[in-house]
Amino acid sequence: MVTQSKSPSERRAHLVRLAGDLFAEKGFRATTVREIADAAGILSGSLYHHFDSKESIGDEILSAFLEDVLAGYREAVRDTPDPRTAIEQIVRSSTANLSRHRAALTMLQNDWNYFSGQPRFAYLRTAMKEIEQTWIEQLERGKQTGQFRADLDTRLTYRLLRDILWLPTSWRSSATWSTDQIIDGLLRLLFDGIRA
Repeated sequence: MVTQSKSPSERRAHLVRLAGDLFAEKGFRATTVREIADAAGILSGSLYHHFDSKESIGDEILSAFLEDVLAGYREAVRDTPDPRTAIEQIVRSSTANLSRHRAALTMLQNDWNYFSGQPRFAYLRTAMKEIEQTWIEQLERGKQTGQFRADLDTRLTYRLLRDILWLPTSWRSSATWSTDQIIDGLLRLLFDGIRA
């Protein structure tokens, strides 16, 4: 029987997934290069063939996550005159991206103070500001068009919705609700609560 070895890009992607799982489980700072190498079945020095540091791995995980999230947000609001429709698309896009990038989200939640203080990760603050601004703009548009309550605190609403969206990623697999049921439930709760 002939086994095929992984290409360098497949091996690199495998290492990123392993590291992401460890970062999510143990925390970024608590995870060592040796632990990542051990999980991959390689020597620690071999990991440096693919990455120059643990931070490079974290950077790859976080930047891929935020690129996907921002692409989904930008698409949701592009050419969408209706703020409710834009928010529905943002919620669906967010949920899909968060489920694909659970490790990155957990890293951000658990190690935000570390990452946000490192110059290498300065893009995190910029991305988070764009995410927040996208939500607030749509909520403000909804207030202006009369779709959402005039007294809606858009910044608070954004923070509450962001945290609600991030919660299901910490649920292991749910036999009770599908991802679509969770999204639909959130959207019903959201729009029944802020609709004018």
